[in-house]
Amino acid sequence: MNEQARRSPGKSYRRPKKDPVRILAFEALRAVDERAAYANLVLPPLLKKAREAGDFDTRDAALATELVYGTLRRQGTYDAIISACIDRPLRQVDPPVLDVLALGAHQLLGTRIPTHAAVSASVELARVVLGDGRAKFVNAVLRKISRDDLDTWVERVAPPYDEDAEDHLAVVHSHPRWVVSALWDALGGGRGGIEDLLEADNERPEVTLVARPGRISADDLLDTLGEESGLPGRWSPYAVRLTEGGEPGAIDAVREGRAGVQDEGSQLVALALANAPLDGTDERWLDGCAGPGGKAALLAALAAERGAHLLAAEKQPHRARLVERALAGNPGPYQVITADGTRPPWRPGVFDRVLVDVPCTGLGALRRRPEARWRRRPEDLEGFAPLQRSLLREALKAVRVGGVVGYATCSPHLAETRTVVDDVLKGRGGPAAEAEWVDARPLMPGVSALGDGPDVQLWPHVHGTDAMYLALLRRTA
Repeated sequence: MNEQARRSPGKSYRRPKKDPVRILAFEALRAVDERAAYANLVLPPLLKKAREAGDFDTRDAALATELVYGTLRRQGTYDAIISACIDRPLRQVDPPVLDVLALGAHQLLGTRIPTHAAVSASVELARVVLGDGRAKFVNAVLRKISRDDLDTWVERVAPPYDEDAEDHLAVVHSHPRWVVSALWDALGGGRGGIEDLLEADNERPEVTLVARPGRISADDLLDTLGEESGLPGRWSPYAVRLTEGGEPGAIDAVREGRAGVQDEGSQLVALALANAPLDGTDERWLDGCAGPGGKAALLAALAAERGAHLLAAEKQPHRARLVERALAGNPGPYQVITADGTRPPWRPGVFDRVLVDVPCTGLGALRRRPEARWRRRPEDLEGFAPLQRSLLREALKAVRVGGVVGYATCSPHLAETRTVVDDVLKGRGGPAAEAEWVDARPLMPGVSALGDGPDVQLWPHVHGTDAMYLALLRRTA
């Protein structure tokens, strides 16, 4: 019996209308959930395929991107609202249904899409990907959500700040409670700073390019983009910011490797290490955790200007290949190897400058990878801790006496930043390292609000960068 025959007499069957934009957004969210994929890796090939099929124009791609990233960023808030509109625990709702509901909630509460259009489009999506039965459930829930705006819902579902500040901030700003607590500890201060930081995590970040020295200048890169498409960076002399809607892949300099996509915070970390004062030779540089290659490419270009050689080491073969691609065409001498920085193949004491941008929770890049906030757990810190300390210890062994090591993370969590450096310097868990702090603040000229030093913590809401951390250490014996 076909679908139409099963229905009640007198009710004609209408096929669900397929909406390519919302179907693509749903597919991206399912990939993030089912395969632990990252949206910034999943979405581009889906968009490319849709364009090639003739289903998408520029406005469609922009809407699909907003639906995916907006839903992921506000997932915690939307989950609390959806939970208030259903008669069962949220965990009992099938994940694909939750994805459709969250997409609908974002259209209703986080965009300017008219209410009727948001509900009807979401119900049609549910009919296509879930079936008519669950589409009725989606319709009922979204109609409840549509009765109030976001501020009204948040006031209803978030506990009062005075009763539970961290839980209030977690619901209002859509971060797990433990992340709110960790960021607040790292930031210090009162309510205003943490709310600004959490809100900055929910804003769409600018796309920033790096003009690689010796291959193209920032001014020349700006000239190729034009005033309507590019702006100078705020802090780095090599940074160029794309205006909204700019496509890095369409820029010749990016395709040719003369420029690359790189957050300005990452540029500042590489520049600070490169400009740290040295006594004696400055000929051999090491990037001990080089994948995927952004900092290595900038360091290689800076090293080439001084006649120095960069060795870029990466443990994972596929990431080492990304490093090779990023460095291809660099004018100076460099080498890319697959190697584990905790069991290094190089002799100790042979490098003048060493960077270790260690694996971490990535809590400093939640603007770019919003799903990471839901994927990470507090216990992940325990898994990274031994690796981070081992990489720093080996980096200090690799550098010569008088040379400089840069310890960097894309996380502001105290357990991944200053605590690691203090433990290594003071011999907690191993022999004390014979090294001293180098004040990193003067090596970021013009950058404001760098704190008391000697290390540096950048912030999205203060500097417009990812929350990069940098400690510079000079080996003393």
